[in-house]
Amino acid sequence: MRQKAVYTTGEAAEICNLSQQTVIRCFDSGQLQGFRVPGSKFRRIPHESLIRFMKEHNIPLEGFGNGKIRVLVVDDDPEIVELFTDALKADGRFDVATAKTGYEAGVQTQQFRPDIVILDFMLPDINGNVVCKTIRENPQLNHIKILFISGVVNPADVDRLMQAGADDFLKKPFNIEKVIERILKLVKA
Repeated sequence: MRQKAVYTTGEAAEICNLSQQTVIRCFDSGQLQGFRVPGSKFRRIPHESLIRFMKEHNIPLEGFGNGKIRVLVVDDDPEIVELFTDALKADGRFDVATAKTGYEAGVQTQQFRPDIVILDFMLPDINGNVVCKTIRENPQLNHIKILFISGVVNPADVDRLMQAGADDFLKKPFNIEKVIERILKLVKA
């Protein structure tokens, strides 16, 4: 099933491999957070609430589809984007989307719903820390991990990135195998 922002109880049941009645009971008891459609009895479950519920109850996340880790690569250097895209797709465990600007990163974050964003600090329109803060300020996106990869070496700049909500930082140049290890570690955490 394609990731959506909000699910019906039937869709949530299918993803979790539970009966719809079980999902409704969990919703009604407060174990599964969501909202009722105004003027009806229909219940809706936001994506992040469903993820949290599944993790709390050790329900595998494979119900969301192919089980691949969704990676959004945000960098204005076409060679770096190509390197990541080729390496991650060849690995077979990842679905990849790309963005060249902070604006594109925002659009892709909403549409692609990545598990992790690989983010360059210096983008043509805004700095990566603004993208990071924007993601962190949206509670519907709080499950997304953010890995900065940049040539920035100033410790104060790295501290600012971490304060903006980054989960990790790697310096350019980088080893692609080490980046893949770091992605797996962050997403599985």
